[in-house]
Amino acid sequence: MDKRVEKDTVAFTLNGAPARITPRPGERLSESLRERLEARDVKIGCNAGDCGACTVLVDGAPVCACLMPAHQAEGRVVDTLRGLVARDPATGRLARNFEAQGAAQCGICTPGMMVAATALLRETPAPDERQVMDALGGVLCRCTGYRKIIEAVLATGTVPAPSGNGAVGDAIRRLDGAAKVEGHEAFGDDIAPAGTLEIALIRSPHPRAAFRLGDLDGFAATTPGIVAVLSAADVPGRNLYGVIPGFEDQPVFAETETRFRGEPVAAIIGTPEAIAGLDPGSVPVDWTRLPDAPTPQEAMAAGAPQLHPGHPGNEMCTGHVRRGDADAALARADVLAQARFSTGFVEHAYIEPEAGFACMDGDKVEVHACTQAPVMDRDALQGILALPAERIRIIPSAVGGGFGAKLDISVQPYLALAAIKTGQPVRLCYSRTDSMQATTKRHPSEIDLRIGAARDGRICGMAFDGIFNTGAYASWGPTVANRVPVHASGPYMVADYRARATGIYTNAPPAGAFRGFGVPQAAIAQESLFDDLAGQLGMDPLEFRIANALENGQPTVCGQVFSQGVGIKSCLTALRPAWARERAAAERFNAENPTLKRGVGVAAGWYGCGNTSLPNPSTIKAGIRADGTLFLHQGAMDIGQGANTVIAQIFATALGVAVGRLELVGPDTDRTPDAGKTSASRQTFVTGNAARLSGEALRREILARVNAGPEAEIILGAGAIEVRDDATTHRIDLAALTPDAEGYVLRSEETYDPPTKPLDADGQGVPYAQFGYAAHLAVVEVDIALGTARAVRFVAAHDVGRAINPLMVEGQVQGGIAQGLGMALMEEYLPGRTENLHDYLIPTIGDVPEIETIIIEEPDEHGPYGAKGLGEHALIPTAPAILNAIHHATGARLRRVPATPSCLYAAIREVRDGT
Repeated sequence: MDKRVEKDTVAFTLNGAPARITPRPGERLSESLRERLEARDVKIGCNAGDCGACTVLVDGAPVCACLMPAHQAEGRVVDTLRGLVARDPATGRLARNFEAQGAAQCGICTPGMMVAATALLRETPAPDERQVMDALGGVLCRCTGYRKIIEAVLATGTVPAPSGNGAVGDAIRRLDGAAKVEGHEAFGDDIAPAGTLEIALIRSPHPRAAFRLGDLDGFAATTPGIVAVLSAADVPGRNLYGVIPGFEDQPVFAETETRFRGEPVAAIIGTPEAIAGLDPGSVPVDWTRLPDAPTPQEAMAAGAPQLHPGHPGNEMCTGHVRRGDADAALARADVLAQARFSTGFVEHAYIEPEAGFACMDGDKVEVHACTQAPVMDRDALQGILALPAERIRIIPSAVGGGFGAKLDISVQPYLALAAIKTGQPVRLCYSRTDSMQATTKRHPSEIDLRIGAARDGRICGMAFDGIFNTGAYASWGPTVANRVPVHASGPYMVADYRARATGIYTNAPPAGAFRGFGVPQAAIAQESLFDDLAGQLGMDPLEFRIANALENGQPTVCGQVFSQGVGIKSCLTALRPAWARERAAAERFNAENPTLKRGVGVAAGWYGCGNTSLPNPSTIKAGIRADGTLFLHQGAMDIGQGANTVIAQIFATALGVAVGRLELVGPDTDRTPDAGKTSASRQTFVTGNAARLSGEALRREILARVNAGPEAEIILGAGAIEVRDDATTHRIDLAALTPDAEGYVLRSEETYDPPTKPLDADGQGVPYAQFGYAAHLAVVEVDIALGTARAVRFVAAHDVGRAINPLMVEGQVQGGIAQGLGMALMEEYLPGRTENLHDYLIPTIGDVPEIETIIIEEPDEHGPYGAKGLGEHALIPTAPAILNAIHHATGARLRRVPATPSCLYAAIREVRDGT
């Protein structure tokens, strides 16, 4: 044997079996486990020990595998989630508890969480909450809000499975949950075989730069392991893409000038070894830094560089809503509140970076990637690749968190171009730095707002002006500009209203969709001024909101009138008991504590589900085979919110069978019809309605075959369907029916598109078929000597129309609150400075307190079984409720988020000094 190979070989025990590897010098254990031993239940989110997703047990102790050199595993015992679930009864119980409690949403952090929890439970079989927080504090989650995870770990024994057969209203566990808790879920970087060619993108080191590419072909020919290089010259179609028609302004590869730091100019394709050793500085690119405009103020200034032709002053677009005469109403107001509010970039910080795999299937290119919108991906690739749709197949992987950013394409064009050029399978996974540099953020905003009220507490006028930094490219900027004016009033009756929102191009990372599309920024301003108005009027802040809350039959600021389903007053009144209790408790606490002060704040929010005044259809297909198997072709992406389960529950209820009888298919652009993008809180509402219609259509066909009544019971069996109609039982022999091209003897396919109407020049019309409503109460503790703020408790009332699955409603509320807490207190993305999860802070398990969820059900006219969307609503009221609680505790009014300790301390000092 070669002595060098023998010396470099590492032998250890992996999940109870012997393992041997020959890692490269300095290779991380995480890479060795995933790429050499196929242990892809070990997830990589940062490669820096910041996220904890790669946590494994080494000799029984939890270790971040990305921080441990593989050579140090010699002679050790290493356990990953799959091995623990299979071999450790305690981990098996923990897996069942995670499912029963809804503790795994997207599932990317679940292996790290469960491995860390296993180590805790071995040492402390009955831990308390603080011990759980300490043990799991090194593992980040962006979806759940941590509370369900804590409950799952604290549970003694095995938590009973939720009851019910999956009908609407049953709190069943996720249909896709087992794969997440057992370590079998395949995310974007889990699909490619080991040894697949890899891609490295060469990105701009400057916010704005001119550049010249050297001899890339010569570089590839003379660099060992490099197979090919791609640049704009290799794009056969249009070197532009975008998500909004008319705003396709972002190139796959910049051609002569880059507009933001991190923008790609070339892609290097090579073996894993070559890409691992690649020095980006060795690639022949000459850079010339150019003057840049990183903020809207600089971009709108005279002489600023113009980012895109046809947009003078770098103005991307403007949205506008006008109803009544806001100026006249404000002039006659008895009290007036006005201020300027600022919010910064917020990073999505999903634990899974963008990743995927592509290969050729004959002349068809197949792309597997984490995405929120597979059909949109295919449509974008059609233009880029100059190929018809039938030669492009998108097969989404599981998505380890999205929150809006995975609506935009990222890795997809590079994967497709590389697979086509090389004819070989290729893979690409963004590093955490790549992801944070180059993918979309929440829009920074500068908002000027004036609100007036009469002495009786009624709002009598509102004027809103917002500037939103859309970054270098449009992305979802036009949606933000048009959605914000519709929502900036909040869910309140405002007869005289004017709102304008403008998106400005800058030399900053593109800003796109992020849970709320600009509405959370507007809510901070509006809900903060509501507290100011209540204070001037001597009114209780909660009662002020209740007095002004929209009701059925009242027009919104767009003139839209809902005859039913306006649930905001119910949400607000549901907070009254907690409001009285917590305000009294805060008063007692503050009387006893000179330095720590508690405050209680409230805020409300609303959100229109789906596209704004645009077509927004979803289609669902189902079929029954001759053997009695029922397939549901469900193309809606589940990014952790539970679409796979909720849509199946709606379909099963409409058909009249148990959800356990369904075999789920999709998403896959070759196998499932278009269920639209997973965004704007639309899937439960829109795709849920398509599922309802499809289930009802299939039920009608079955009942019609035996002339049964509408209340008949359908029983699926092997090769036959029984229909029990009163005392009569009918039997349909499925083998006697003729199958179609897909093998289905019975099938249905239905589409639903929400009824909306275009907005006129004043923004009047029917922008959304439904709104969801929410009100949050936040209890916050402030150390006035240090300027630190800590959330103590939340009470969240959400009108969901009908809770299709109450367990998932709670999970969405808790996860949204955690993100809103981060936005309020700690999250601030600074381009070029906070490009990792060490410098960019998101809430950890110790930051999110107890959350009480109050489910309100005011049935919607159009929702399936009355249901409304929820995803965005869960975040919108959180930050303003926290800011109002800080004001209640300290008297300090913050007009900018995040309320970092330095900002908060300065505001407290201003109040103290009277400046």
